[in-house]
Amino acid sequence: MFFQFLKMFRNVNKALFLAVLLIGLIVLDTKSHASQTALSMHGTPKYERDFQSFSYVNPKAPVGGQLRVGAVGSFNSLNPFLIKGVPARGLGLVYQSLLSRSRDEPFSLYANIAESFEIPASRKWILFSLDKSARFSDGQPIDASDVLFSFETLKTKGRPNHRQYYANVEKVEIIGESKIKFWFKGENVWEMPLIMGLMPILSKSYFGSQPFDKTSLVPPVGSGPYRVEKIDAGRQIIYRRNPSFWGWHLPQYRGRYNFDRIIFDYFRDSDVALEAFKAGELDIRFESDPGKWRNAYGGKEGNPGAYVKEERPLQIPAPMKGLIFNTRHSLFNDIEVRKALTFAFDFEWVNKNILHGAYVRTTSFFQNSPLAATGLPTEDEKTLLSPYASELPPELFNTPFSLPRSDGTGRDRKKLKTARGLLKKAGWILSNGNLIHSKTRKIFQFEILIHDNRDIKLLSAFAQNLNRLGIKVTLRPQDTASYQNRLTTYDFDMIIGQWGQSLSPGNEQSFYWSINAASTPGSRNYPGIALNSVDHLITLIRTARTRKELTTAVRALDRILLFKHYVIPLYHSKQQWLVHWPYIRLPKKSSHYGTSLDVWWYRPIDAEYKKTP
Repeated sequence: MFFQFLKMFRNVNKALFLAVLLIGLIVLDTKSHASQTALSMHGTPKYERDFQSFSYVNPKAPVGGQLRVGAVGSFNSLNPFLIKGVPARGLGLVYQSLLSRSRDEPFSLYANIAESFEIPASRKWILFSLDKSARFSDGQPIDASDVLFSFETLKTKGRPNHRQYYANVEKVEIIGESKIKFWFKGENVWEMPLIMGLMPILSKSYFGSQPFDKTSLVPPVGSGPYRVEKIDAGRQIIYRRNPSFWGWHLPQYRGRYNFDRIIFDYFRDSDVALEAFKAGELDIRFESDPGKWRNAYGGKEGNPGAYVKEERPLQIPAPMKGLIFNTRHSLFNDIEVRKALTFAFDFEWVNKNILHGAYVRTTSFFQNSPLAATGLPTEDEKTLLSPYASELPPELFNTPFSLPRSDGTGRDRKKLKTARGLLKKAGWILSNGNLIHSKTRKIFQFEILIHDNRDIKLLSAFAQNLNRLGIKVTLRPQDTASYQNRLTTYDFDMIIGQWGQSLSPGNEQSFYWSINAASTPGSRNYPGIALNSVDHLITLIRTARTRKELTTAVRALDRILLFKHYVIPLYHSKQQWLVHWPYIRLPKKSSHYGTSLDVWWYRPIDAEYKKTP
């Protein structure tokens, strides 16, 4: 009807026609879709409006029992939204968001605290309608003022990623007690409705008496399926299932959060936690050490009542785990130096002698997914990269990325010779057994900050090769709190760290790699990357309207991260390794992310045990 109306004016006045057309387009964009309960970043959500449960759960799982899980290190805070302190494990059990994410599709959200929402085709705003039955754990209803309080608090006092994301909100309006509307700035808004849907909701009443910006061990008031029952500071935290949780009727909670109690016990290192599991003091354990996976659990599996070993497939990009250079320090600001040290790391020897051949070398920040850069860049990728050629290595455009392979001896002479050549090119020369800079006469020495003592063994051959090159390296173990503090302020030369990725990268890439994040304490831009090309690609990733646009931009980003040698890539596995006692049951089907405690349940070992699904 609108377009018939336009025909009346077509021959009257061109200016008037254009004005009416503009008004019409605004009206069409402003008019929201009908009230919705599901939203996907690209395409259509997997689950229909009347779905009964997620496909990777057992909707008939019984409720009861307890789950005891081990954690390494310590904690000194129950506030996971600050960069201060080390938060306890499991606090995600306490808090909920406006919308809830499924884990068997790239990025889709479903009605949660918000029972529905309205959104225009442009995604320039979103209007949430809250579920009037939603309650905090103290019984208080969740209303629009709590959502506004959460937004304002996290935007000004929360972690850097929250402050960064929510800065894209232009205006907020409360419409009655149960509706709140967010408008977004500029054109880069495509992911923002989903970002706001994942915002954790805080109790305005609770934080009216409890300072948000101070670490605390006071049990928080949340709106999730569990409450903090008891803590032993730094040693143990116990969560109690809340039978009055407001959301038990929602389909995404069927078959999930089945234990009456979930207990996290803390241990000084992984070896002690392993012995606790084998002694029956813990119920389930994820194993990351291939040697232990192969040898530490032998002799019991298959015996009646013995623990069970399982391998669960992962269908998301493998995390990029690597030795990370801090390029804020002048020592590692030279790409030739970073390349040289890459040649000094002998993955083939490490994998054979320490990792039992159980891992694969990681060669992409989006490994094992269609998002990974492979071969030569496509013409579409070159179109995105070419305007920034001056800040990129020339080989990025004409050479597939690869990592040096060794002879597996741990001291490959050919690789070390290449490393020496790169170091000499960067101005480093050997003098009396030490590598020194030809101009500054400074000795090449640095420190690798270590959080997990198991990494010392991993790094031993690397340290020996560095020593052969005349480089002095110190392996510096740190306790949990000290390590986190130094990580937050980028007070390190090198660390072992990792970045996980989803099948739908978005705004979090800015928190990982952007120029702004490089100077923001607490971000995950550990290398200190500050490139205009990267910022441009992050914008394209955030605003991609189609899967093809997203894939092209992500692959281009991957090439830059790889060819700039910000990390020495380590290794990954395509599976989760876990061991559990037989009274802890797991669904047969896993999500893209493997399995996790929210879908497990307790079943006593009795005559009915073998009959349960």
